[in-house]
Amino acid sequence: MDYLPVFLKIEDTPCLVVGGGKVAARKVRLLARAGANITLVSPAVCDEIDAAVKQGTVTHIKRRFQDKDLDGVVLVITATDDEALNRSVSELAKQQRIPVNVVDSPDLCSFIMPSIIDRSPVQVAVSTGGASPVLARLLRARLESFIPAAYGRLAKLVDEYRQRVKDRFPDSEHRRYFWESILQGRVAELLFAGQDEKARTALQGAIDDVDTHYGETGEVYLVGAGPGDPDLVTFRALRLMQQADVVVYDRLVSKPILELVRRDAELIYAGKQRDQHTLSQESINELLVRLAKEGKRVLRLKGGDPFIFGRGGEEIETLAAEQIPFQVVPGITAASGCASYAGIPLTHRDYAQSCIFVTGHLKDGSVDLDWERLAKPAQTIVFYMGLHSIPVLSRELIAHGLSKDTPVALVQQGTTRDQRVFIETLETMPDLPEREQLKAPTIIIVGEVVQLQEKLSWFGKEQ
Repeated sequence: MDYLPVFLKIEDTPCLVVGGGKVAARKVRLLARAGANITLVSPAVCDEIDAAVKQGTVTHIKRRFQDKDLDGVVLVITATDDEALNRSVSELAKQQRIPVNVVDSPDLCSFIMPSIIDRSPVQVAVSTGGASPVLARLLRARLESFIPAAYGRLAKLVDEYRQRVKDRFPDSEHRRYFWESILQGRVAELLFAGQDEKARTALQGAIDDVDTHYGETGEVYLVGAGPGDPDLVTFRALRLMQQADVVVYDRLVSKPILELVRRDAELIYAGKQRDQHTLSQESINELLVRLAKEGKRVLRLKGGDPFIFGRGGEEIETLAAEQIPFQVVPGITAASGCASYAGIPLTHRDYAQSCIFVTGHLKDGSVDLDWERLAKPAQTIVFYMGLHSIPVLSRELIAHGLSKDTPVALVQQGTTRDQRVFIETLETMPDLPEREQLKAPTIIIVGEVVQLQEKLSWFGKEQ
């Protein structure tokens, strides 16, 4: 993190703007919205600033900047075309430990101005650390469409009832459960529909309901995190990731996805590698039950999709037997995600009319598959967890009728910036892992569709 995001309260505090052009006018407008006492130093000003001066919003000192202008100031913004002046103001402000922003010169700044989504009192700031203000504005535009204007009214309603809720629910965990149910339930929806009084009545009714006990019953969320790219996580998964108390996650869950989890959630690693299990599957099942019975909301986060070679079925069997509430959120499975990002359609009218997903090893570590069924023409085979079984896969598929020249793709760390794609044949595939030092996670795709990869490859490739 290059910058610490901070919201400053500058209401009724002296702030200085150096410069009088249109850029300075934008900064004056922003400071005025935050209630600052604004002094502006510039020999001349644009029409917008002149109007603000006449309205009494800004005090204008009609001359060039002088060192004494920094006296008593708590924040400085300089927006001039004079690089030497901008640098001088920056150095003086830093010497006096005054936060300073020099427009379009991040190297001279001690703080930067983000793009802002204002739903006061709710505010969202987007920054690229000065690398690309245009990109920050584009991101802000995208976020604007996802954050209704009514969120400001919702925040004010919450603030109005905070003390009443605190008195009703002395326990902080119960209080958090209560607010999450309110902010994601009927009260919020009433307010979004413009029925503010009904929302207020419903909120007071929820507070007064002495039979309501928040947080006494735990729940397990079995969530698919997708193949690695955090942009592929579903909205539902993201919502549950933000409200879980405990996260039990696998090795294939990428770091960027873990960073989407609620900051104060407890993280428990339950990853598995070949012959190396942090926790056995039975222990994981028991852990989920125990945490839920303690009243926790447990996020079981799995790479890919939990119901495709993710042992999700085994876990919810235990939860169902113990009468633990649970819900399942599917994720983009590795076969679909990695094939798409590698430019390989799993089905194609000219090459493959069917696709089959296969695990490369069974529970006991063996490879005992229906080779005759797999070795069919016009079919794509995707092997999960098959990296260490490649010699067997190659030998058996050739022995059961597939040509030794059948194209094969191996996709390592698919959908991430570290994605690597290797195109081989069944004959040349066995020595690839050692030759390229391949590591899991790696998906193996066998079939004629692989020959389309060179033409259709798009991700991470110069166009």
